[in-house]
Amino acid sequence: MTTAPRITPRTTAATEWRALGTGVRLVVTDPALLDSCNLLLARHLAEVDAACSRFRADSELAALDTTDGRPVRVSPLLAQALEVALRAAESTDGTVDPTVGSAMDAIGYDRDFTLVQEDDRPVRLTVKRAPGWRTVRLDLASDTVTVPAGVRLDLGATAKAWAADRAATMLAETAGCGVLVSLGGDTAVAGESPADGWQIRVQDVTGAVDRTPTQGPYATVGLRSGGLATSGTAARNWRRGGHDLHHIVDPRTGLPVRSPWRTVSVAASTCADANAATTAALVKGADAERWLTQRGLPARLVAHSGAVVTTPGWPTDRADLEAAA
Repeated sequence: MTTAPRITPRTTAATEWRALGTGVRLVVTDPALLDSCNLLLARHLAEVDAACSRFRADSELAALDTTDGRPVRVSPLLAQALEVALRAAESTDGTVDPTVGSAMDAIGYDRDFTLVQEDDRPVRLTVKRAPGWRTVRLDLASDTVTVPAGVRLDLGATAKAWAADRAATMLAETAGCGVLVSLGGDTAVAGESPADGWQIRVQDVTGAVDRTPTQGPYATVGLRSGGLATSGTAARNWRRGGHDLHHIVDPRTGLPVRSPWRTVSVAASTCADANAATTAALVKGADAERWLTQRGLPARLVAHSGAVVTTPGWPTDRADLEAAA
């Protein structure tokens, strides 16, 4: 995730820290409320981690690995996270699929990313289609989920963006001010925005809260509602046993996707929808521009050469034009 909020400090207050294995940035339009909002955000993210983490043996999600196809009751929080993941799978034609957990483990992404980079164990790459999101049964009336034996879930493509949406809405309603929440660059806003909107710089950066200029094309967009997300293969990648690997997996092969795009950014009515679309676009490859355009999603796609392609609705930015020239 590589979307970095750049906020005018005269009208807002901000804080940065880490949670869910990524950078957290909170910005509010009332500086007096920053500390109390940050406490609420920390509590919310701790609850999300306990429910949805693939890397915690004591998480609710990890407990589903041992249910052997039996229906089990889960917390309303995890049920909602699963609903978002399954809805993303359906809306992206299965290119964003929560049943890729075993595939992620197989390529070595089985722990916090800082530890993945330090691991030198060899991996054996094998083409294996993910079991498929339709194998998972979720009953929201009873908060019951059924996961087939041998299927491991991964909510990495949706959970952080959903958590950003949920946190921004909750904080704006509680504090009565404008709020921006960015989790690893998955950015959601709620409440009244600054006069010129939330000014967000979108570019290839390796740190979720790194706001220093880096090489490559960038764009600055103003966001007043909804969410903005960027997915790419440039930030979370590693090398193992002679293989260059990254965290975007193609459910059709179980392997890191080979895409013509380095990064894809999308704006949508929610951050969860935006992030699902960015991941789907990387998997869809050459067909991504047409797919995003058909769905009316403003998007910015950056090829490995640095060439920039945008879909209708994405603002033209001078820096993009200069970089392309």
